[in-house]
Amino acid sequence: MTQTTAAAAAPDRTGAAPLRVGIAGLGRLGRRHAHNLAHRVPGATLAAACSPLDADLDWARDALPGARRYDDYAALVADDTLDAIWLVTPSALHAAQIVAALRAGKHVFCEKPLSLDVAECERVTDEAMRYPHLQVTIGFMRRFDRSYRDAFDAVRAGAIGRPFLVRSQTCDLNDPDGFFVRFAPTSGGIFLDCTVHDIDVARWLLGRPRAMRVYAAGTIALHDGLRDVGDVDNGVAICEFDGGRLAMFYASRTMAHGNDTSSEVIGTAGALTIGRIPRANRVEIYDASGIRSECTPTFFDRFDDAFLNEAHAFVATVRTRRDAAAGAHRDAQAADDGATLADALEATRIGCALRESLHTGQAVTL
Repeated sequence: MTQTTAAAAAPDRTGAAPLRVGIAGLGRLGRRHAHNLAHRVPGATLAAACSPLDADLDWARDALPGARRYDDYAALVADDTLDAIWLVTPSALHAAQIVAALRAGKHVFCEKPLSLDVAECERVTDEAMRYPHLQVTIGFMRRFDRSYRDAFDAVRAGAIGRPFLVRSQTCDLNDPDGFFVRFAPTSGGIFLDCTVHDIDVARWLLGRPRAMRVYAAGTIALHDGLRDVGDVDNGVAICEFDGGRLAMFYASRTMAHGNDTSSEVIGTAGALTIGRIPRANRVEIYDASGIRSECTPTFFDRFDDAFLNEAHAFVATVRTRRDAAAGAHRDAQAADDGATLADALEATRIGCALRESLHTGQAVTL
């Protein structure tokens, strides 16, 4: 269903036509991505938006007046005016939607995870090999956070010697309304929904090692409704990689103080941390209760710049590919720092193994 016509896209200051993007999925995160693409990413035009929900399309009518609106994903993909599809849809749909977009000749950005199933990840990887001219990016946005990027550069430069251990956590502000409890049946569980970011960070910082064995455990501290779907609201895990490298993960849905995302890398000549003290800014408050700093309330706030940076990188990469195919030249380099499909496959493989270990109580060998 097409409900409105997008405004014509004007060339940018380089004279190149903008990348015309259609977004599918207009939930909490989807609306953030849509706003970035519509207003904050030079070189891109948000030309279409898709959701099966009337409330989402009503929002798009008001917030994205220049975008065509679709209630059917097949119609969005069939829109010949679009260059790329931006997926912020339920995880279980990702693999099939990526394949459909590739077959329609579209570049693809897809939020993590690539899939909740390893075989589906492999299917996407195989399919993408048939379209080497098309870019497929999976949204592991921490790679585009300035602090994580600085840490990666320091590790790569040898600042802490040979890195052998990563400790990383994703801990969300407790939600008394239990949104994630309602989301749990389709989330893949806490390790695929939350820890998948830490898995990717660990492999990135340790040089993309291969996982050998994992062990996971968890508990329900507050949200008993998770018991019905075999999930937990707090989980811990250990991952053994080849070459003697290790990772330790913690995921939580029950933080009282806000989003608390941090990582530590330990090497043979030192260590470094990213975000050990969660804080919204550099302000410290002194009062009768002590000294404190304000915490970032959600991962949206903590990684706002990272979400924007990954959008810039995707658009730059696709436009450089397009120019190369057309024999044109552009001074701006394509970014190549994002997660590859192989990285996304490994993150899902490890996340699935952690989920299996949580359910069986046994270590899982990969």
